[in-house]
Amino acid sequence: MIQRRQFLASTLATSSALLLAPRIHAALPPDHPYMKTLGLQLWTVRNQMASDPAATLKAVAKAGYKQVELMDVADAIKLSPMANDLGMKVHSAFFNWEILGSDNPAATVPKLDVVIDQAKQHDLKYLVFGYIGKGHRETVSQYQRIAERCNKAAEKCQAAGLTLCYHNHSFEFAPLQDKTTGFDVFIKEFDTQTMKFELDVFWVAIGGWDPLATLKNLKGRVAQVHLKDLLKGSKTEHDEGKVPFDAFKEVGEVSIDMKQVIAIASDIGVDLCHVEQDQSPAPLKSIEMSVQHLQNL
Repeated sequence: MIQRRQFLASTLATSSALLLAPRIHAALPPDHPYMKTLGLQLWTVRNQMASDPAATLKAVAKAGYKQVELMDVADAIKLSPMANDLGMKVHSAFFNWEILGSDNPAATVPKLDVVIDQAKQHDLKYLVFGYIGKGHRETVSQYQRIAERCNKAAEKCQAAGLTLCYHNHSFEFAPLQDKTTGFDVFIKEFDTQTMKFELDVFWVAIGGWDPLATLKNLKGRVAQVHLKDLLKGSKTEHDEGKVPFDAFKEVGEVSIDMKQVIAIASDIGVDLCHVEQDQSPAPLKSIEMSVQHLQNL
């Protein structure tokens, strides 16, 4: 386990080294593993999916994406065959956050065993725990209880041939008691062998941490990465609901060096990269811009 002080010291040292290091300018060839498997988190086009999923998935495939990440594992029964017919894989899906994030999940929340069975039926590789609601993330002890549940769930997933990942937002980087953050707790408490991260570089950055240094210091513990860029000059914001819509940008040389992100991801053993943009006035255009930037690095 990585201790908090060791992690922070290493992060600061890595941040300094990255600032001094030359920027990476090598192009990504078409056969680069991340280009051959580049995914899109469908939250990006959620409104379009709600009105016309077939046409939306067709547009995603046409833009150049090779896979899609589902907003909910229950969607696999309908969307996986549609995506497959368009030449796109489905390897990863989110599930209801209350299963692991709440001490008292609502009666309507599915059981973890049901979610695992759904994932197995559709040959998924990853299940993603992607959010913690307000009221469940205010104390270190809450994060510790969640980490304990995650570790037990990760064992179940591993036994079923799946990997459980935690997807961050920015609230995990807010200082709690003794300046410890929720992300510190997860780094310390998650089982390094079974419980992995799906690191979202946008949310790391707007949460006040260096996404490049964070990736490097989580070597071997990040299975997936979300690629999205941040408006230059954006201030740290730990309340995800208060982030301005225009802070979410297409992948590109805006404020997060995606060349460095991809290079580090490859070095630390990341399996899959997914483009995501939570807010956009024109999502279908945005996903084209993001994939074109990656193709033309």
